[in-house]
Amino acid sequence: MKVRKRFIRHVSPLLIFLVLLLPGIVSAQNYQVRSGDSLYLIARRFNVPTSALQTSNNLGTSMIYPGQMITIPSVYTVRPGDTLYLIATRHGVPLSSLRTANNRWHDYLNVGETLYVPSSQGTSNPGQGTTPGSGGGEAYTVRTNDTLYLIAKRYGTSVQALKTANWLSSDFIYPGQKLTLPSGAGNSTPGGNPGNPSNPGNNGGHTGQKYNLSSSEIELLARLVRAEAEGESYEGQVAVAASVLNRLNDPRYPNSISQVIYQVDQGIYYQYSPVMDGRINLPATATARKAVQDALTGRDPSYGAIGFYNPAKTTNRWVTSQPRTTTIGGHVFFKN
Repeated sequence: MKVRKRFIRHVSPLLIFLVLLLPGIVSAQNYQVRSGDSLYLIARRFNVPTSALQTSNNLGTSMIYPGQMITIPSVYTVRPGDTLYLIATRHGVPLSSLRTANNRWHDYLNVGETLYVPSSQGTSNPGQGTTPGSGGGEAYTVRTNDTLYLIAKRYGTSVQALKTANWLSSDFIYPGQKLTLPSGAGNSTPGGNPGNPSNPGNNGGHTGQKYNLSSSEIELLARLVRAEAEGESYEGQVAVAASVLNRLNDPRYPNSISQVIYQVDQGIYYQYSPVMDGRINLPATATARKAVQDALTGRDPSYGAIGFYNPAKTTNRWVTSQPRTTTIGGHVFFKN
C-alpha cells in the first residue's frame, strides 16, 4: 500500500501537467431541429448560449425550422497562456465570432473557465443558403408568403434546382432564411411578390404598411419599448415595437397606439405590465426611439407577432399555449 501511495504521489503532478496541456475541447456536434424546438430550447438542452448557436450557424435571427441541421458549438477550457486571439486562431474562427459567441468584449481570461467555440465553417452549414460545391449564384432572403415555387417562378429556375443549391430536403422555408439562387437564375421581378404587385416585398408583419403616428404616439411606443425590453438586444427592442404595430393591423385590437398600449381587457387584464406598475412613465431612451423608427419602416424581427412574454415570469397558460413566431433573448413572440 505504501508503494502504491508513493506511485500515485509521483504520478499525480504528471497527470495534472498533462491535463493542462490537453485542449479541453468537447467536439462540436450536429443536431436536427424537431417540431416544437426553438433556438432557446436547443441552447438550454445543450447548455450553450443562444448567441453561440446563432454565431456557429450564421443565423441572422432566432428563426429555425423542423429538419434544419444546427451545429452545436464546441466547448473549450482555457489553459495557462491562452488569449482570445490564440484560441480563435487555433480553431480557425474569426476573433469577432469568438467574442460574439461568448458575449466577451474584453480580453481577460481565467484558467479553467469555459468558452464556446463557433463552427469554423460558418455559412457552409446545410440549409443556410450555401451551394454544395462551386458555381453558386446570388443570395436571396425569404420573405413572408414566399414559397419555393414562387421564388423559382420569379427567378426563372426550378424548385428542384433551388432545393439542390441549398441542401433542402423539403419544401419548407421561413421568412428571413438565406437562400442561394442557382447559377443562371434570372431576376425578372425583384422586390415584389408574384400576383401581388402592390406589395413591395413584405418582410414580416407590416412591411409596406403606413402609420400616421403623432410624435406623442411614437414617444409613448418608445417608452413601452424601453420599459419592456431595455435589457434585450436591439433586435429584441425592434421586435417589441413591431408587435405593438401589428396590433394596429388586427381588427381584434384598438386602432390607435395609445389605446393598444393602455388597453385593459375586461377591466382586469393589462396588456402590458409597465402600464400596471408605472414603468410606462419612464422616459424613452435613444435606442428605444431608434427601434421604433426601424419598426415603422417595416422591419419586423417578431415575424408578425401580436404579443410576447418572458417564459421565466409568465404563468398565464393561454399566453404560453399560443403559436410562437420566434424567440429573441428573454422574450417569446406569439400570434393567436
